[in-house]
Amino acid sequence: MRRWRIEGALAVVALVLGAFFLSTTLDEGGGWPLGVELAAGLVAVAGLVAFRRSRPVALALALIALGLVFGLPMGATPIALFAVALYRPARVAVGVAGVHAASLAGVYLLALGPTRTFWESVTFLVLLHVIVVATAMLVRSHRRLVHSLAERARQAEQGQQLRLDQARLGERERIAREMHDVLAHRISLLAVHAGALEVRRDAPAGEREAAGVIRQGAYEALEDLRQVIGMLREPADDRPQPTLADVPTLIEQSRDAGALVELELAAAGPVPAGVGRHAYRIVQEALTNARKHAPGASVRVAVTGHAERGLVVEVGNALVAGGPALPGAGAGLVGIGERVQLAGGRLEHGPTTSGEFRLRAWLPWTP
Repeated sequence: MRRWRIEGALAVVALVLGAFFLSTTLDEGGGWPLGVELAAGLVAVAGLVAFRRSRPVALALALIALGLVFGLPMGATPIALFAVALYRPARVAVGVAGVHAASLAGVYLLALGPTRTFWESVTFLVLLHVIVVATAMLVRSHRRLVHSLAERARQAEQGQQLRLDQARLGERERIAREMHDVLAHRISLLAVHAGALEVRRDAPAGEREAAGVIRQGAYEALEDLRQVIGMLREPADDRPQPTLADVPTLIEQSRDAGALVELELAAAGPVPAGVGRHAYRIVQEALTNARKHAPGASVRVAVTGHAERGLVVEVGNALVAGGPALPGAGAGLVGIGERVQLAGGRLEHGPTTSGEFRLRAWLPWTP
């Protein structure tokens, strides 16, 4: 609903501005019949609503040509130039604006000659479009900055949460080990002595019965202790965490989104849950970076290794020549690096001589 309100407001602005240009043309004694001008203006507004976001460059070039012939469509041209500068790189916006200024100056020169009216009209229109394009570039830069800051904040929050999870897990495992070392040993000794007392033939029947009760209670206490230690060694979050077995599902989700992804999953033996979770997150972030910085490029994901060598995660994609530097570049790699470092692994990334960007992470095979 909000989008359609914006499109409606832009259509009204385009018609009002076009009416101003049309009135100027009619005052000078030129122009087409009003019905023809109105039809051309409606076509321009319809194209503006339909293609302003998806095909701004083609829309702007079409409106430039239409505005050189008719007066009413000229009102939609500044909005189309604004869309080009907002959704496309700066060099494209400057080029389209330059084409418009050159064609406008040429047509006005043929129609008016090198008169004062010619210079005033061309100067006004060129300045108007320069202001529009510059404003759109500022808006685009502000959006990119806000997106970059949000991305960095997200990565910092994830890194901090990862550190907290690692510290909490380490503390829980330390408590579990201490409980096992201290209590399990003493309870086992108690059960052994109670069992020895229970089988003594010269012991009274009441003592043997009491020893049996003590032995059974010690065994039950050991079982309860094992359950408590198991709970301490479980992750603090009760929600299921992704593992290496979930990587194919992640790849299928990327393929459903239009990405070209090849997967090689050749990990020998059962991968520890923690290592698999790290590998899943690394692949997830690498695919996100590939979609942002190399849209349309094929991505190759390989997860290989075994217990003696460790787990290796490799993600490579072709570099897109001349692609726009999207906001947040490098923040995802920082998050991956922190994750790999906390896991005790190594990370390598960067462009290769074959024209690809490759990320390689090694994780120790530790339970």
